[in-house]
Amino acid sequence: MTAPDAFARQSALDRLTAHAPFLARLAELNPDDVTRFLADGTDAALADVAPPPVDDDIMRSLRLWRGRMALLLALGDLSGEHDVRATTRLLSDFADRACDSALAAAFAERVPGEEPRGLSVIALGKLGSHELNYSSDIDPILIFNPDTLPRRSRDDPGEAAVRIARRMTEILSARTGDGHVLRVDLRLRPHPEVTPIVLPESAAISYYESEALAWEQAAFIRSRASAGDRALGEDFLAAIQPFIWRRSLDFRQLKEIGAMSDRIRDHFAQGQAFGPGFDLKRGRGGIREIEFFAQVHQLIYGGRDPSLRVPATVDALAALAAVGRIEPDVATRLSGHYATLRRIEHRLQMIEDQQTHCLPTQEAALDCVARLDGETDGAALLAMLEPVAADVGACYDRLVAERAVTTGLPRDEGGLATHLVAAGFDPPDAALRTIAEWRGGKLRALRSPAALDALETVLPELVRALGAAPDPQAALTRFDKLVAGLPSAVGFFHLLAAQPELAKIATRTLSLAPTLADALGARVELIEGLIDKRAFEAPAAKAELLAEWEAGLAGLDYERLLDRVRDRVGERRFAYGVQLIAGATDPLAIACGYSELAEAALQLLADATVAEFVEAHGRIADSELVVLALGRLGGRALTHASDLDLIYLFTGDHLAESDGPRPLGATTYYNRLAQRVTAAMSVPTAAGKLYDVDTRLRPQGAQGPLVVTLDSFERYQREEAWTWEHMALLRARPVYGSDAAKAAVQTVIGDLLAIPRDAGRIAADAAGMRDKIAAHKPAKGALDIKGGPGGLVDLEFAMQVTQLVSGRCHDPNIAAALACLKAAGLAPAAVCDAHGLLARMLVMLRLTAPEGEPPTAAARQLVASQCGEPGWPQMLAAHDAARQEIANWWASIRPAQQETKP
Repeated sequence: MTAPDAFARQSALDRLTAHAPFLARLAELNPDDVTRFLADGTDAALADVAPPPVDDDIMRSLRLWRGRMALLLALGDLSGEHDVRATTRLLSDFADRACDSALAAAFAERVPGEEPRGLSVIALGKLGSHELNYSSDIDPILIFNPDTLPRRSRDDPGEAAVRIARRMTEILSARTGDGHVLRVDLRLRPHPEVTPIVLPESAAISYYESEALAWEQAAFIRSRASAGDRALGEDFLAAIQPFIWRRSLDFRQLKEIGAMSDRIRDHFAQGQAFGPGFDLKRGRGGIREIEFFAQVHQLIYGGRDPSLRVPATVDALAALAAVGRIEPDVATRLSGHYATLRRIEHRLQMIEDQQTHCLPTQEAALDCVARLDGETDGAALLAMLEPVAADVGACYDRLVAERAVTTGLPRDEGGLATHLVAAGFDPPDAALRTIAEWRGGKLRALRSPAALDALETVLPELVRALGAAPDPQAALTRFDKLVAGLPSAVGFFHLLAAQPELAKIATRTLSLAPTLADALGARVELIEGLIDKRAFEAPAAKAELLAEWEAGLAGLDYERLLDRVRDRVGERRFAYGVQLIAGATDPLAIACGYSELAEAALQLLADATVAEFVEAHGRIADSELVVLALGRLGGRALTHASDLDLIYLFTGDHLAESDGPRPLGATTYYNRLAQRVTAAMSVPTAAGKLYDVDTRLRPQGAQGPLVVTLDSFERYQREEAWTWEHMALLRARPVYGSDAAKAAVQTVIGDLLAIPRDAGRIAADAAGMRDKIAAHKPAKGALDIKGGPGGLVDLEFAMQVTQLVSGRCHDPNIAAALACLKAAGLAPAAVCDAHGLLARMLVMLRLTAPEGEPPTAAARQLVASQCGEPGWPQMLAAHDAARQEIANWWASIRPAQQETKP
């Protein structure tokens, strides 16, 4: 032992003896523990203190054990050998073991010889997060399983569970000459005034799924199965995870949680002002405000980010900072303040083992607390604590301010009209009528008092946001249509009130993007995904998406997986669209992001479909499904509304048979499997539609089999395929299968595209096909970016003829292929810029003018800006020039007289 260790231990004992009568008495009763501590330290002394056996004297033995643990943990704390985190963890571990011992004793008395099972202790609060303090009570919820609970032959399961739970509580809480073990408070269970102290698991699950209140959701952030039948407790907690961590957050609950904090401040007003009598737990800038600060952020973001689902307060702050939800400096400061406040709280409770949180008001008593902590006197303690409480209070006040509600709008027509004109509705007549209809409950979603209250809460911010939209009246009309489709507007309005930036984004989206407005009307919760700042980051690659989704999709059955993937894709696709409307990201980057998103969905759903299919039909040796993407997916350039052009292939012997319970021949096996993959990607479920899938580019088109072997595919392409089918292969890319299988397919495609070709025949075939397309599908108007002279179809035909004839630049991405052709002198210098402009216009117009009509006046500036032009007239001029450039290139390639047969 070093001299500093000896000094710290002796100082701890001296301060304990002088200033903590409760602990001084324990030191007198346990001299051997004190001696071991002074000689060898806290951990060595604790190693000698084992839980008592479950016997007839359990009441006394548990209390003596508790006294020894309280003494040694206090000495470890006061000497600095344990920090607050270690101390609270050890106190929590003691409580767990004490509950196990008491429960075992209760079972032994009621059903001798039976192991404790079928009854679980669910810890909430500080015990749930391993943050128990010296004299805290514990707040468990007790549940039981009537099928597994041991009981006497004539006992009703519910009565038996109550008797066992009551006896466990008595063993822990009853005060004897040796004190108590733990104070047990069972009032956090559902409806404590009418329910038994222990609930059937099924009844508890039903309650939390359907009736639970906001504070109960917050309470379960810090929950775990701490004693008894832990497997039962873990099953229960797993069942109510959707209640605790909601992807679709009801912001009414955050409002209620904030109101609960306000009520605590009001109720304990005498402990709010800093100074003697300050309430370390519930005062302004106290422990509770740090805990609420973390929990409110967890409730907002934890439903979508499993990394935030940590029970301990300091761990939660660190997790929030790690993902950018709070500033790292705030997390560091609040964590340090939490340790300080908890340490002084411990000092208060060490003195006489009282469950107190308030600094003494008398000078002598305050000096005693200070000197126990090592301060000179109470004034020094207050000087140390004052900046801590001030900083915590300021952080919490900022959180409160963020959810503060502005005053409502006037109800008289004249006053409201003035507000509407100031907001941007001039004339205000239509807006006045709409708001009057809302307030009058004309819409189904606004017929309840709660909905009307939520409307008044959000209306000031909503009017400002709608008025600031590029077309306020159009935004209001679409917003009205959106609300009309909701069963209830309460949650949606509370969300917009709590997140004013979302109101601005929503109204801009409604004003400019009919496609996104329709999506939002079908799934209003899509707007919640924009709470996450990552929704505005650069589009994620397939691997990043799969890693991000992995935790939330693990363990789902097939049907739930289909729904969940549709949810994930819908949220991300909506977010990418909003990025375009916000002008935050290059449309070509979003087009690539749309493609990566589709590939991620295909990977997940094809894997799941294969796994389910294998269970019924087994596998085929040395064989697998491969998916080939063509068109926009092959070229990594999807728009918001693109379908997926796919070809299904399989490797191996077509005569082979699967090895499962219901074996199938290879051709039948893979055709059925591909049908299921297509359905997984395209069939609408309760969560909506994912993608339209087009498989008509396969060999023999719609008349051919859905899936062929790779050998058959290669043979068909060499011997039977039309020129246009080879042109389509220029944008082909394997997107599903093993790396070896995809490489084999890519090799076949490369060999096919390298075949020497007759330039005149290729040009003539392409021209004939282009004329047929023009006749069958004429351009919809001047802004049909794909059709018409000099559109993207002409560009692709010119490019693909050049690629096939030259045998060069076979990149499936059009921009990359054009850059290669330009570098090789095979494409005009200006064609790359022409493609870039038209490709950006296509992506933007699919959102802002999805039916092919010109975009609204408000949307035109956005489209121009996203295409790199200062205004709509300049963009139209650039568009015309780009089309002329492309038309000239195509005219230089197609023959003057072409064959009529492609």
